Amino acid sequence: MNLKLLFAGLLTIALVPFTSVRAQNMGAASSTNKDIPSATGTGGSANFDQTFNQQVGGTHFMGKVVVAGSKLPWDPIPVIVMCDGKMRFNVLADNKKGSFDIQATSRESEAVRTARDPKKVNPAEFVGCKVSAVLEGFESTTLTIANGSIMDNPDIGTITLSQDPRATGSIVSTTIASAPSDALAELTKAQADEQDQNYGSAKKHLQKAVNIDPQLAEGWYHLGKLEEKDKPQDALNAFNKAAAADPKYIPPYEHIASISAAQAADPKFGSPDVLKKKWQDVVDATKHALELNPAGSPAIWYFNALGNFNIGDKELAETAALNALSLDPGHKAAPKTEQLLAVIQAGRGKYSDALGHLRNCLTYLAPGPEADLVKKQVAQLEKVVPPAAK
Repeated sequence: MNLKLLFAGLLTIALVPFTSVRAQNMGAASSTNKDIPSATGTGGSANFDQTFNQQVGGTHFMGKVVVAGSKLPWDPIPVIVMCDGKMRFNVLADNKKGSFDIQATSRESEAVRTARDPKKVNPAEFVGCKVSAVLEGFESTTLTIANGSIMDNPDIGTITLSQDPRATGSIVSTTIASAPSDALAELTKAQADEQDQNYGSAKKHLQKAVNIDPQLAEGWYHLGKLEEKDKPQDALNAFNKAAAADPKYIPPYEHIASISAAQAADPKFGSPDVLKKKWQDVVDATKHALELNPAGSPAIWYFNALGNFNIGDKELAETAALNALSLDPGHKAAPKTEQLLAVIQAGRGKYSDALGHLRNCLTYLAPGPEADLVKKQVAQLEKVVPPAAK
């Protein structure tokens, strides 16, 4: 069977992983999309006090996230609710106070739907589930939702994030300590503007900050985030400058990998040699990120798998894809992982394994062109997989 023909469409899906997600997440503190670690929900600009006082139906849970020995990072911290090993809900903690609110929402935010109400998820369904936070290079304590009545205190407590002893990188750049006060003042203004969704003004303040101090890694990083949607190459340049200014600053590397992968997957971007170099850039960025934080994240492992597959190291690619999948059981942070894993395994002759993963994809893919394509791939693989192995 012609595997190139068989998986051409599926690989195309896998090769366009986060471009649209990144565009939506540019204003993550104010938008609503459903991905972890760029999780969404109630963002940093929300009025949490007002939200907490407006309980629809009187049932919700709330809590707080703190970072041991450090202030909260600029980017809001994702909080996830896990029930029986599956993610059921995700929301962003307020990046000013660390507050988060688990309240009635559309079931579109769920990894697994239940039959009780096809439109809404009731927080009461989360009693007994585990709540934790996600931050690269950190370990999270876990809370258990134990409220059994709407008369109970809805505050489930505080989640504490502590530095992972294996991690050598940081989410806060060391260049902050040596930055001139006027550069830091511009950085502070930019953060306030971004939280108020005034992105144009935020960009101007960030540009001023890096003009004053070209080694201000956080300034370059946040400037890159604001450029990522409309000017990916400018964003990539900014992320690379952030990484060069502080090689141990973790946040830029996922973005470098994401943009480089999107460029490498576009034949119009350059010659085969240029595209091959781009795939190597993806591998290099994710490899460095994993050196700083060996636990990795679903996105970093996904891009590592994607990059290694495209430079020809299928064994490393499969291992990375399996790691990504194990960290993302709800298929939210890196939603194309299982499809990519099927491509990799088929390329290694593991047709039965690939078929199993494609079939599983159909249990959570929404109806539409992507699901239709996977159904065709399943039908084609079923012709080559022996009946006993199906």
